[in-house]
Amino acid sequence: MSDTQKPAPEEVEAAMAAHAADELARLQGELAELKAKSSELADQYLRAKAEAENTRRRADEEVTKARKFGIESFAESLLPVCDSLDAALAIENATAEQLREGSDATLRQLLSALERNKVLAINPAAGARFDPHQHQAISMVPADQEANTVVGVLQKGYLIADRVLRPALVTVAAPR
Repeated sequence: MSDTQKPAPEEVEAAMAAHAADELARLQGELAELKAKSSELADQYLRAKAEAENTRRRADEEVTKARKFGIESFAESLLPVCDSLDAALAIENATAEQLREGSDATLRQLLSALERNKVLAINPAAGARFDPHQHQAISMVPADQEANTVVGVLQKGYLIADRVLRPALVTVAAPR
């Protein structure tokens, strides 16, 4: 065929058909590849969703257990205190001295149990600056010390892990 000769319509049609067949085969391959990738991504999504749901469920169970058994350690540390009180009450003819010694030992056990569980006393010394976050002023009294300082403690307060459980009840020096 020369440059001036036009291809026969059958040849053009055959070339177009071959090109269309090649293009169709390419597109079908691409479609199959995309379907496989889509299926793989859908599977990964479902697995990730299931894993997230399992993690959420396990976290909910842990929170429930923590709420239910959170004071278990605290209760266990108080059991020796109960045992000491039971033993003291079992002594029928205890002397005042025995009762005093037993009470002191039991108080030490109780304070130790509280301390192990991060419960600490708020017991400001006389002259300490009044702290409205940890102290509750019951009254202001005339005193030979700086105003707004603690004169006396009527009742100890307590902190639990740096949070006020109960403020200390105090009297405060009045301004002169």
